[in-house]
Amino acid sequence: DPSKISTSITPFAMIDKHSALPREQEILFTMHSVFRIVEITQTPSNSRLWEVQLTITDESDPQLAGLTDCIKEEIDGRGWHRMGKLMLQVGHFDQADELYNELLKGASTDSDIAYIYHELGRVRKGQGEYPEAVKFYEKSLEIKRKTLSEDDVSLADTYGNIGIVYKNMGGYSKALEYYEESIKIKEISLPPTHPNLASSYNNIGSVYDNMGEYSKALGYYEKSLKIREISLPPTHPDLATS
Repeated sequence: DPSKISTSITPFAMIDKHSALPREQEILFTMHSVFRIVEITQTPSNSRLWEVQLTITDESDPQLAGLTDCIKEEIDGRGWHRMGKLMLQVGHFDQADELYNELLKGASTDSDIAYIYHELGRVRKGQGEYPEAVKFYEKSLEIKRKTLSEDDVSLADTYGNIGIVYKNMGGYSKALEYYEESIKIKEISLPPTHPNLASSYNNIGSVYDNMGEYSKALGYYEKSLKIREISLPPTHPDLATS
C-alpha cells in the first residue's frame, strides 16, 4: 500500500535492484513483521493458484496492539519461567524440556517443584508422550494437594491438563472425570467470564464431540464461545477455534 510506505514504522527494504531476479521486485521485511490479510482470490489462469493480498501493520494498529497485550498476559510469570511458557506456546518442546530440567535442579520450595513438574507434563504432552505426561502431572498434583486448598485454581489447571492427555489417548470417560474436577474448582474460584473457564467448557465439548454426542458438545462449545466473545479481543485465535 503506497500510502503506508512513508508512515510505516516497520522496517523494510526494496531490494529489486540488488536481486538476481529484478523482475520479482523483492522486498526484505524485518523478522517481526505482522500482516493483515486483505483478500484471497483464485487466479483466473490457473485454478490451483491463489493470490493473497497482504498489508503491513505496526504497533499503531489498535487490533494488533489489543491482541499483543492479551497474549502478553497469557504468557505470564517472570524470568526463565516466562521463557519456558513462551517455548511451550510456540512448540519448542525439546528446549522447554531442557530448561525445566535445569530449573528443577535448583528448585527448593514445594510450590516451585510442583510448578516445574506441571510444566514438564505439558512438555511431554506436546511431544506426544502421554503416559509420561500423566506421571509428571500426578507428581505435581500430589504436592499441590498437600500444600494448597481444595479450590485453588492451580489444582484445576493440573486436573484439566490430565483430562487433555486422556482425551488424546482416547480415554474419554477418564478425561471427563478430570475435566469435571477442574471445572468444579474454576466455577467457584474464577469470575464467570474468565477465559480459563471458556477453555474448560471447550475441552469438555471436544470430548463429547469425539464421543459422537453432538448436542452435548454443541452446548459446551456455545458456553465457551459466549465467554470468549466477552473476554478476548476480536482477533484472538481462540475465538477462531470456537
